[in-house]
Amino acid sequence: MREFIVEADGGSRGNPGPAGFGAVVFDAATGETLAEAAEHIGFATNNVAEYRGLLAGLRAARALDPSAEVRVRMDSKLVVEQMSGRWKIKHPDLKPLATEASRVFPPDRVTYEWIPRERNKHADRLANEAMDAGSRGEQWSPSSSAGSASTGSGTAPRGEDTKADAEADVSAARTIASAISAPTPTTSAPGWSATPDLGAPATFVLLRHGETPLTPQKRFSGSGGTDPSLSDVGREQAERVGAALARRGTIEAIVASPLARTRETAGIVAARLGLDVTVDDGLRETDFGAWEGLTFGEVRERYRDDLDAWLADPEARPTGDGESFAATATRIAATRDKLVAAYAGRTVLLVTHVTPIKTFVQLALGAPPESLFRMELSAASLSAVAYYADGNASVRLFNETAHLR
Repeated sequence: MREFIVEADGGSRGNPGPAGFGAVVFDAATGETLAEAAEHIGFATNNVAEYRGLLAGLRAARALDPSAEVRVRMDSKLVVEQMSGRWKIKHPDLKPLATEASRVFPPDRVTYEWIPRERNKHADRLANEAMDAGSRGEQWSPSSSAGSASTGSGTAPRGEDTKADAEADVSAARTIASAISAPTPTTSAPGWSATPDLGAPATFVLLRHGETPLTPQKRFSGSGGTDPSLSDVGREQAERVGAALARRGTIEAIVASPLARTRETAGIVAARLGLDVTVDDGLRETDFGAWEGLTFGEVRERYRDDLDAWLADPEARPTGDGESFAATATRIAATRDKLVAAYAGRTVLLVTHVTPIKTFVQLALGAPPESLFRMELSAASLSAVAYYADGNASVRLFNETAHLR
């Protein structure tokens, strides 16, 4: 069996700040450099950049030989200990990245070793080249690699990557993406000529439930409220969705949130398609705490400070111990991974809610959490995301409502 050595590094000039990663794959037998990867990733923390470097290195190794064994060597004690299972992963920015990394190769074929920073110079150089390129408004390319120590800004300043550093990053990372789980691939994106045949993706068609009495009033309606059923308008919308999907003829399974409005929507569509409905609690809407049933204006009048904090910070919770967007993203990422594994190569209708659908799209795009406030998602609308065997995702459709007109 072939054996690779992956060395990876990441840094942030500011923590959080402008960040980048570098990764290199060596032949373990000959020491030959087989692949390099580097990327400027925008505004991120050290630890996010380190995990992005790990993912890039593992994916580059898998592209060379998916049956190989891999020895990962990094100077991030945090990543090495967490991926080895000795430290818990608490921060929501890191959990989805660690999950993605664990899926690239079977865990029994990957080992992790901590090395001093001075022994990780190749990956460190690539990370700095990527950050230097980013500062010029460019992206790193292999042709720009100097082959020696970076002549730009030098080694990115970083704290020691210890267990304590993971907790320090909790506050530092509040201004950045809460759950980026689809990093830019180191090979061409699915569907482009340079990519090997990855087989049929798992495709999630994301259906927001039909209207309830609360929908036209634009009231917060999460998983902690009155659990309203569909209105007459909502039931008509579900019938129209079912007819449209029947004409397409591509849906092979239906999975729904446990809330009444989604189960009712799913049931109407399932009857039209001749399918059964599976319920998954991970698809439930965010719990909006004390804001359930209120309009945005009413929440601003009663809980102005809490609302302002929620709008500014993905880890802030709605009043009354509601669920933060960061917690929702962690839940959706775990649900996504489970469903991708269960429905590989199939097209599945997920009947769910506004925040989960927006989060699926946010994670697939690698967008920051504030993007959730910049998406319009209509009742009974359809969106779609495809997930490929190499871990990449492709957003294919968003907020389609033609079937309702």
